[in-house]
Amino acid sequence: MTKTIGIIGSGSIGSAVARRLASAGIEATIANSRGPASLKDLVREIGPSIRAGTVTEAASKDIVLVAVNWSKLPAALAGLPAWNGRIVIDANNPIEAPLFKPAELNGRISSEVFAGLVPGARVVKAFNHLQAHVLASDPQADGGKRVLLYSGDDNAAKAEVAALIDRLGFFGIDLGSLAVGGKLVQFPGGPLPVHNLVKVA
Repeated sequence: MTKTIGIIGSGSIGSAVARRLASAGIEATIANSRGPASLKDLVREIGPSIRAGTVTEAASKDIVLVAVNWSKLPAALAGLPAWNGRIVIDANNPIEAPLFKPAELNGRISSEVFAGLVPGARVVKAFNHLQAHVLASDPQADGGKRVLLYSGDDNAAKAEVAALIDRLGFFGIDLGSLAVGGKLVQFPGGPLPVHNLVKVA
């Protein structure tokens, strides 16, 4: 059965993922804090498979990608219906414009902090390590498939995200648990962000 997809956050990463979904003909609902009316121009530009909705509508989907400025995450995820084991993709980094000052995580990795904001969800870290313009561009490039890294503690959830990554035309690499993979791709601090890797056949 095809999984429904929601995107919370219409900034550079959320929009980039929406563009890739549209290019693959995959339907999704995108939402932001300003409401569906603010997204009319964006969804018209991206294409008919992407529709604007409320945050609650986007959060009700089977797979929900969250890409919101770090300081705004608690407000963006507050008051939503129970996650009940649904998959939530953490595409966030604990830093934001204009100051690009690393957030204080008190020794924890950002995905651990994020998971605390979506209790009951199966969290998979993905779509955060590439710059938005690279993420939005054709993954079948440079003589192979662009690599997307992912990690998580639930193997079934990771398999669903891996299948989505494959449908989008990327080559997914499983980095293991959130504690391991989340640390590797966290920006700033991890060694893997912004590396544009390509899997050559």
